[in-house]
Amino acid sequence: MFTEASDIKPFQKRLWLSSPTMHGEELAYMTEAFQTNWMSTLGENIDAAERMICEKTGRRYAVGLSSGTAALHLAVKLAGVKPGDRVFCSDMTFSATLNPVVYEGGIPVFIDTERDTWNMDPAALEKAFERYPEVKAVVAANLYGTPGKLGEIRAICGEHGAFLIEDAAESLGAVYRGMQTGTFGDCGCISFNGNKIVTGSCGGMLLTDDKKAADRVRKWSTQSRENAPWYQHEELGYNYRMSNVTAGVIRGQLLHLEEHIKAKQAIYERYSEGLKDLPARMNPYDREHTQPNFWLSCLLIEEEAMCRQVRGETEALYIRERGKTCPTEILEALECCNAEGRPIWKPMHMQPFYRSNPFVTAEGDGRAGTDAYIKGDAPKDVGADIFRRGLCLPSDIKMTAGQQETVIRLIRRCFE
Repeated sequence: MFTEASDIKPFQKRLWLSSPTMHGEELAYMTEAFQTNWMSTLGENIDAAERMICEKTGRRYAVGLSSGTAALHLAVKLAGVKPGDRVFCSDMTFSATLNPVVYEGGIPVFIDTERDTWNMDPAALEKAFERYPEVKAVVAANLYGTPGKLGEIRAICGEHGAFLIEDAAESLGAVYRGMQTGTFGDCGCISFNGNKIVTGSCGGMLLTDDKKAADRVRKWSTQSRENAPWYQHEELGYNYRMSNVTAGVIRGQLLHLEEHIKAKQAIYERYSEGLKDLPARMNPYDREHTQPNFWLSCLLIEEEAMCRQVRGETEALYIRERGKTCPTEILEALECCNAEGRPIWKPMHMQPFYRSNPFVTAEGDGRAGTDAYIKGDAPKDVGADIFRRGLCLPSDIKMTAGQQETVIRLIRRCFE
């Protein structure tokens, strides 16, 4: 473990988990917006960014919005979610995936994770439809830039007549069975938040092949103004449109998407090689059918190599054991070296705000109760296990190979 006397010295400049990498074209397009006075929610940058996303993904329509969360919210509205409606949602994800369901009065039902990709488990989704056959909307996320089993999920949704929202916020540029993510759902949602593989500092897009849906989203995002000479409003609207300045950053960033993916993949492969003989493994993906964008590289410690670790709501403790480690110890060691790591997304069914919501595993109801756990009959909770044993490693594409080698040495030291 790292100490002040260690031969592994802290980085002079902080090593980030995933920070923006700018190139120059972004500033040129922003300056163009400034000089032409197109500073609001119309302009060439928005048109160009939407067009570039359509060309990249193959979707017919892209609507630029203020955030990925705004895209998800309007997707939930497109799905027709009403107060009291249950909606099946990925469990191990960021809360923005499902918060928009609650905005519309819906009730998220959490679907457990599968181990092959760390995404929504199709078998658990089938179980959920058996339990709640009336559900007509599903929100499935692609975690850390890795596509889920999208073909299976889409087929299940089709069998049950459910509207599929694909949360591709983290997976822009990733490919599953020859198709870009963001194209498998009835609509797809992407994010340009500051830490994403392409950033606008903020911003998002909703993707669809349905012109009527795209037109509705554009209208909703501009306060639902009607085509009238005065401000006419016949339904609820939102201030969700993307600015032309933000779109300028995105437009410049999109020119470097493939370059960013290549750099992220190199980081993942260096970790894989440098840590391969440890009792741990990298976040998995289907190598035959999937090309992730490798947004974040993650590590999962094998059970036999886990030291004792206890997590409360906001704090964690562990007991150091020779030859073993845990996410808390590695994250502390990274922080001591001025490097940023992060725990795996805490599953939504474990979050205080959502603990009373239904949770479905591949074996059925995940809320088994205390007696089942005491008897050893509780259903497997894959997401909780990955959260307990996993962590996100520094994945910034400005990190040099030498800096990454230092991170690898630091991780290896924790296993000693």
